[in-house]
Amino acid sequence: MFETGLLKGKRILVTGGGSGLGAAMGRRFLALGAELVICGRKLDRLEATAAAMREETGGKVTTIACDIRDGAAVDSMMDAIWREAPLDILVNNAAATFIAQSEHLSFRAADAILAPTLHGAMYCTLAAGRRWIEGKHGGVVLSILSTSTITGRAFTVPSAMAKSALLAMTKSLAVEWGPKAIRNVAIAPGPFPTAGAAGQLRPEGRDEGWTSRNPLGRTGEHDELADLASFLVSDRAAYINGEMVVIDGGAHLRSSGAEDLLAWTEAQWAEQRAARSKA
Repeated sequence: MFETGLLKGKRILVTGGGSGLGAAMGRRFLALGAELVICGRKLDRLEATAAAMREETGGKVTTIACDIRDGAAVDSMMDAIWREAPLDILVNNAAATFIAQSEHLSFRAADAILAPTLHGAMYCTLAAGRRWIEGKHGGVVLSILSTSTITGRAFTVPSAMAKSALLAMTKSLAVEWGPKAIRNVAIAPGPFPTAGAAGQLRPEGRDEGWTSRNPLGRTGEHDELADLASFLVSDRAAYINGEMVVIDGGAHLRSSGAEDLLAWTEAQWAEQRAARSKA
């Protein structure tokens, strides 16, 4: 779809790049000529993913263990990255969520979602932006959001709040940092099944008719999201700033994605809470 060297010479950090959509985007960036840095909390997972990426693409992949919920850890990670060379692109991909009745959320449970999804992305964005501005180096921030920023979404309220806040960050920094040659863009994916998301959002017993409710009758392919991300962070999209692109087959035009949960019984919710406690 793209010329081979579309991202040649670009140094890209993907948070949560060891699995799922983060890894899918990383592989595509490498195939298009980029140098990749992936971070996450589990170094063994990062190393396994990086080894597979190197074998598949022959590209350069660096791994850094970092808990992005910790601002000091984020600063240390950015220092380590910049010691070799500045980043060109930051992809805020790491996030957490699970379904729950909001009145049953503890403060700790809400913070478990807000900390990586909102605070972590903000810490990474500010840390990269500060270094770009100080070094007079242009950059791109791509944040992976959600269609809940448009529709709201019952039973994943902290996640919907965090993603909506990041959309506000994207629009605000587009204006503030645009004159400094730093673009801020976002993607709102619909259903792109991953092992991690399936366990938290599509537990056993939940209605699986989401493909039939999608106007295109299917879920998204990881390569489709990776292609969109590659375009948005590339110089081909240099005039796109402050925008969120939806990629969901039109699903948000029919449903927020949570309506089936309105029919759940208290027994089903109790079972879900028990399963989450065990996990």
